[in-house]
Amino acid sequence: MPRVKGGPHTRRRHKKVLNLAAGQRGSRSRHFRSANEAMLKSLAYAYRDRRQRRRDMRSLWIVRINAAARSHGLSYSQFMHLLHESNIGLDRKMLADLAVREPDVFEQIVQGVKPPAA
Repeated sequence: MPRVKGGPHTRRRHKKVLNLAAGQRGSRSRHFRSANEAMLKSLAYAYRDRRQRRRDMRSLWIVRINAAARSHGLSYSQFMHLLHESNIGLDRKMLADLAVREPDVFEQIVQGVKPPAA
């Protein structure tokens, strides 16, 4: 069998990797070997951070709800417990949005779940 070098295929593969590594600095965008390493790392980080973003958003929502609840005399955990007991089905994303954009509505929710002062 004749020997096949695969020049066009290799060039296409190298070009694809170098295009994905565009924006990297120095040889990481110009030389195939370091560009390939940079590309593999960046794709791995992108995959990991798509999941990390969800964790970050949830913690941001919790911080916002906590700040708004404390301004009404409740801690985050007390507020969430009272919400659960009252069967109010708002998730953290909606509560955080209300706390930032509609503080009056958030206050009504807090007053609705707060036990009457003795």
